[in-house]
Amino acid sequence: MDTLRTPDEHFANLPGYPFAPNYLDLGGVRVHYVDEGPRDAAPVLLLHGEPSWSYLYRKMIPVLNAAGHRAIAPDLVGFGRSDKPVRREDYTYQRHVEWMAGLLQALNLNHITLMCQDWGGLIGLRLVAESPDRFDRVVASNTSLPTGDQSLGRAFERWQRLSQETPDFRAGAIVRGGCRTELPDDVVAAYDAPFPDDRYLAGARQFPMLVPTQPSDPATEPNRRAWAVLRQFDKPFLCAFSDRDPITRGGDRPLRELIPGAQGQPHTTIAGAGHFLQEDSGVELAGVIVAFIARTRE
Repeated sequence: MDTLRTPDEHFANLPGYPFAPNYLDLGGVRVHYVDEGPRDAAPVLLLHGEPSWSYLYRKMIPVLNAAGHRAIAPDLVGFGRSDKPVRREDYTYQRHVEWMAGLLQALNLNHITLMCQDWGGLIGLRLVAESPDRFDRVVASNTSLPTGDQSLGRAFERWQRLSQETPDFRAGAIVRGGCRTELPDDVVAAYDAPFPDDRYLAGARQFPMLVPTQPSDPATEPNRRAWAVLRQFDKPFLCAFSDRDPITRGGDRPLRELIPGAQGQPHTTIAGAGHFLQEDSGVELAGVIVAFIARTRE
């Protein structure tokens, strides 16, 4: 598999992101992750989506650390400081799950609190279903686990078309457009930093096409099997969706209704936040996670 690696200088002096890099080799692909906080604390696994990277969690990591939690934020393959396979065909839903499963195994993570948003949920909920014993609780934000059996809505269809047709795919502009607060130019540039030119964008371009939209999709059956496990998952499961995201609006309903661990939980709506609620309301969202862990800790 041919890969590209964004030069380190692209990540120098990014605003609000002082974290030291950590790397794993997973089958010849280098995966980057942030690992902050006490190593003997139970981990909070922060999974980002499209087209962001661990930079998205920079406001939340200090809040989690201050509460005594270890925060681990990987860059999905194709994003951030992780390697970027050159061919779009090298990116599959299954491979993304396997890469992150490899990270859990390599770091020997257990008693995990999962925080997942966007594609972080499509991948993270599969991880929960495949290794439920590793996870103590889940916080799901602006995400879902689609099987292609229902429409994902016009907003997602428009995004999917745009991602393929636009000649100028700019991650920073996409993140800015998915926020309700105005992002400074240097923050927008930080989201562009992993992609020096179009050759680095294969994963970002391919991601929207990997979402199951038809029952015949290759990921449909694995996601249906995952749902069979999630329908039995009785550990604490919290939805913390924003109120201003047209793409995932209503996506919390099946999570809340079908997952036993979601019953009776204080599901939260983050007011005034868009799709990237970590940007709009990161400190508030981190506080929700801290309170959730404290309330459900045995």
